[in-house]
Amino acid sequence: MNLETQKKTILLVDDELDVLKSTSLVLRTSGFQSVLICDDSRKVSDLIREHEVHVVVLDIMMPHLSGKELLSQLTQTHPSLPVIMMSSVNEIETVVDCIKLGAFDYLDKPVDSLRIITTLSRALEYRNICDENSILKDSLFNHNLKNPDYFTTIVSQNQTMTSIFKYIESIASTSRAVLITGETGTGKELVAKALHDLSGRKGEYVTINVAGLDDNLFSDALFGHKRGAFTGADQARQGFIEKAQGGTLFLDEIGDLSIPSQVKLLRLLQESEYYPLGSDQKKISEARILVATSQDIRNSVREGSFRKDLYFRLQAHQIHLPPLRERRDDLILLTQHFTAIAAKALSKPTPSLSKSFQSQILAHSFPGNIRELEAFIFNAVSQHEEGELQASTQELIPLYDQPEAPLPENAAALSSSHRLIIESPFPTIDEVVNQLVLAALEKNNGNQTTTAHELGITRQGLMSRLKRFHLK
Repeated sequence: MNLETQKKTILLVDDELDVLKSTSLVLRTSGFQSVLICDDSRKVSDLIREHEVHVVVLDIMMPHLSGKELLSQLTQTHPSLPVIMMSSVNEIETVVDCIKLGAFDYLDKPVDSLRIITTLSRALEYRNICDENSILKDSLFNHNLKNPDYFTTIVSQNQTMTSIFKYIESIASTSRAVLITGETGTGKELVAKALHDLSGRKGEYVTINVAGLDDNLFSDALFGHKRGAFTGADQARQGFIEKAQGGTLFLDEIGDLSIPSQVKLLRLLQESEYYPLGSDQKKISEARILVATSQDIRNSVREGSFRKDLYFRLQAHQIHLPPLRERRDDLILLTQHFTAIAAKALSKPTPSLSKSFQSQILAHSFPGNIRELEAFIFNAVSQHEEGELQASTQELIPLYDQPEAPLPENAAALSSSHRLIIESPFPTIDEVVNQLVLAALEKNNGNQTTTAHELGITRQGLMSRLKRFHLK
């Protein structure tokens, strides 16, 4: 049971005071912090008006106003309020009637402690989903952003991005984890920061890139350690989850996380508790967790490199950022923005954009997305002296297919020298790529940075492949 669930208010209604006291004790002992009791069914409506009740546990056989009558009223006046019925009369017809009237579940008396805890947890999960859907629906029908100032760092006039901003507004106040996906350079960390700022959380915004971290390093970074926990641990160290207490922890490149580390993250998300390395004293986390990846996480689940249960836990709130090639209407706006920033950084007047420069920008796909565009603009401004920015000779990858250039005279020899000889049995794509990686590493004497650059991937991506396929 996580901390958010423990804080929800549960209303117990039964004309037997002894049952109320014993059930309340069971719930409080199990971690529920807010439990109201009522022995008169006529007072329930007033109690719900006075308190924010999240679940009602209601006895059927009561004087004045029966449980069935009260259930019928509550499902009409509070349709998103889960009502759990209790009765010592175990009759199928009674159970069916209650379910038809809208009861969330039905428990036999005397109530089993484990059964009522499990049922309440499911009911609270249902209530959370109802509340979040209501907030999201209100947000989507409202065409204007409520807090546009929080998105000033994300320069866009694109309609898809505006929809994403509205979704961010709708989920900012919840404590559930959020999965942010998108290609490298699309602005995932800016979205995570906007989520934190909008949440109103008083704690810090803490970030950690988990790519390349083995399980021990990940556990130490996230949970911290006690003095003497391992060789070299001369003093205790606070983990990132503790630094983010009451705030937000952003885990970048979550797709590179090892399976053992995924298990630990899943437990943290489910229970909101953890143990620093070398300690047997449990700590409670009140940090909201945001994660991001540039990988196709669903494909990773299918391949077995990412746990399905962790993915399901994360996908309750998911934000996918479109690549820059799908935000064509933002290209010139972003170009103007980065031109002004580059000019200020270089202590130059901000140049205007010539038509040839704008055409050059619009004719390219920017596979590196916003990060590549920003680097291109900075380089252009650094070389600019006066007048308008003109089309640059700096190499860019074209968006549209270009006419094929005439083949050189030695084309046949070149083709022959680069031809891939494949013998039977035919290799898989992974086997071919692995051989390519190993050949590039050998050529570069094991230098991973140079190898990654030549292969056109990130160093973290290269390290992930080496680790996943046990390449040496």
